[in-house]
Amino acid sequence: MAYSTVKILRIVFFLVFISQGYCKCLLSDLSISQIRTGVIVQGKPEWSVTIINKCQCAQKNVILNCRGFQSIERIDPLLLTISLSTGFCLVKPGQLIYNDVEFKYAWDHQFPLNPISSMSFC
Repeated sequence: MAYSTVKILRIVFFLVFISQGYCKCLLSDLSISQIRTGVIVQGKPEWSVTIINKCQCAQKNVILNCRGFQSIERIDPLLLTISLSTGFCLVKPGQLIYNDVEFKYAWDHQFPLNPISSMSFC
């Protein structure tokens, strides 16, 4: 009887621990870096973007502020969907991001791509 009570208490404490945000990812868990690749595409420098999820949980519906973003190089829409009307970009639409996502674009200058929102999936 005492063993089952201890087991139930462990389960309750575990559930309370998780419900207190143990598995909640923050925007600060998304790290975005950009570097010039050295490649020139139609006279414009190419940039390599790496988005790293540092949270132990997967993230989904990661939205970036990409107002004014342009590229003469095609970006795979499975990696980044761009809405020119809203100025938002959706990273890996409909997919979970476990660790990192990479894509390249070509334009005269680097664009600030800042995370606006995401959802945690633990």
